[in-house]
Amino acid sequence: MIGVALILILPLLGFEALGTKSTENVDQGRVIQFDNAKGIISVILNKNADHLNSEYRSLPPMTYTLPEATQAIGYIPKAGLRLKLDPKNHEIVIFDKASQGFKTINYALIDQKENIAKNNPLVLENGKPKKFPVIDKEKNLVKIYSERQRILTTFTLPAKYLSLPEYTWGAGDEVLIHYKKDGQTRRVTKIVKIGFING
Repeated sequence: MIGVALILILPLLGFEALGTKSTENVDQGRVIQFDNAKGIISVILNKNADHLNSEYRSLPPMTYTLPEATQAIGYIPKAGLRLKLDPKNHEIVIFDKASQGFKTINYALIDQKENIAKNNPLVLENGKPKKFPVIDKEKNLVKIYSERQRILTTFTLPAKYLSLPEYTWGAGDEVLIHYKKDGQTRRVTKIVKIGFING
């Protein structure tokens, strides 16, 4: 049993526990940009020490350099600019690329369904996860699904916001980024999705 316990604990402690200093770092963040062509990934870091209650409010965004062979990092994450959905106050917090800061946008609620699990028919299409957000520019409607909050909500926005890219209203993946520092450059070695708190 002691051997099993050590196998489980040592990866958490890192190589320093064995007397060998590790040069690899790990950050937790929500992905706002993944640009394979430019070879970069940008995230908003979690400022809460409790990773189960993440708070993505750290600025400026942290940018990392991807390896040439992106398949080497493991998981290819989804980017999105929505950082918070507040169904009580009918607000969405997004990362605004123009100002490089956060913007809170009020919306007019049309419909909201709660306790919607990811296997609910309302969020499936042909047995597979439906793509969200759903944008209807003619009616100024946006429909989004938060798997973490188990909320499916439809709302209207002022027309000026509907010109923003679709991924503005989607939540980027929450990930752990393993990287090594090379001077001022942060070079990604591995990306792991935190699936149990995504959305």
